[in-house]
Amino acid sequence: MKYIVVLGDGMADEPIEELDGKTPLEYAKTPAMDRIAQKSEIGLAHTIPEGMKPGSDTANLAVLGYNPKKYYTGRSPLEALSIGVPMKETDIAIRCNIVTLSDDELPYEEKTIIDHSSSEISTEDAAILMEAVQKELNNNIYKFYVGTSYRHLTIWAGGEVVELTPPHDILGRVIGEYLPQDNALRDMMKKSYDILNNHPINIERAKKGLNKANSIWFWGAGTRPALDSFESKFHKKGAMISAVDLLKGIAVGADMHNINVEGADGTLETNWEGKAEAAVKALLYDNCDFVYIHMEAPDEMGHQGSLERKIKAIEYLDERVLDIVLKKMDASGEDYRILLMPDHPTPISCRTHTSAPVPYMLYDSRSDKDTSLFYNEADAVKSGIVIKDGYKLMERLLV
Repeated sequence: MKYIVVLGDGMADEPIEELDGKTPLEYAKTPAMDRIAQKSEIGLAHTIPEGMKPGSDTANLAVLGYNPKKYYTGRSPLEALSIGVPMKETDIAIRCNIVTLSDDELPYEEKTIIDHSSSEISTEDAAILMEAVQKELNNNIYKFYVGTSYRHLTIWAGGEVVELTPPHDILGRVIGEYLPQDNALRDMMKKSYDILNNHPINIERAKKGLNKANSIWFWGAGTRPALDSFESKFHKKGAMISAVDLLKGIAVGADMHNINVEGADGTLETNWEGKAEAAVKALLYDNCDFVYIHMEAPDEMGHQGSLERKIKAIEYLDERVLDIVLKKMDASGEDYRILLMPDHPTPISCRTHTSAPVPYMLYDSRSDKDTSLFYNEADAVKSGIVIKDGYKLMERLLV
């Protein structure tokens, strides 16, 4: 038996008037999902424990079977594992986005945050900008490390876990009241604008109609993580396929194999087929029992507030990942089970994460079920199945 999670990050949403009251998941053309839905268990799962913030960190830990209340120590430490940054027990890891602030003459505190991803900046461009930041701001206390796209890392030696606001939660707002209370962190963010706003990379980006990547933004502080091995916990050899440092870091912490796919970048233009092919290869030829296929694009489109592109991301997931996996696994003759779900909703209406329960679909290739349900939020409610502790879904998959 082989086991697969297909995770559409932020795929869940709310009914949208423009779609005649349907959600993007209901509206999208998803023939592969439709094909297996009526042979599947469909229900709702709470992936965000009560009292915790609705982040991809806590939610993906839950989907992977790790109780966030027990295992979560912060988002950035997980990304540090992915980048390969060693952490001492006294270190604090902080996520360091390169964001777009309004390019105006207003004081830094009065600027508006335009884009949390700087037009999904390439890792190559971001690395050059981060080198400029490192040159000016690296010291014995704060060190900056290059990650992927707009997602980077700062290690604060002897620091503390301070309250910091995720940039995607305040898009379109004036930043003053959301800046760190810590003076050093706030001052580095202000200095970064002077370093980056007129950097040659940003001058060229502006000429091309792209958002400038003109400020760093700190958030997601945490301490060194300690996850149990996935294999020792669930007795399955597991692999992770993701373009996102957070998920790669979780995999490192859980002693799972990270599979890197050429052209996988977490955007709508990612190598969808490559991820599907890599998953099947890992299961059928590389002795893996379990593969987690993480697709970032639906979440990014939700943050951008792009309804059309979020629908497209869901359709791509269906046609260019799920359909390929289903057909190749069926052709192999190997029995398998698939869990399809988002980690959390990222509604178009608010452009950030919410804690609402998410629809899941659990399919077994040996199934003789015959239901009238489809995979979407409304039918998940109709099913009457609610998993209150989302981290227990993994045990439901691995039977």
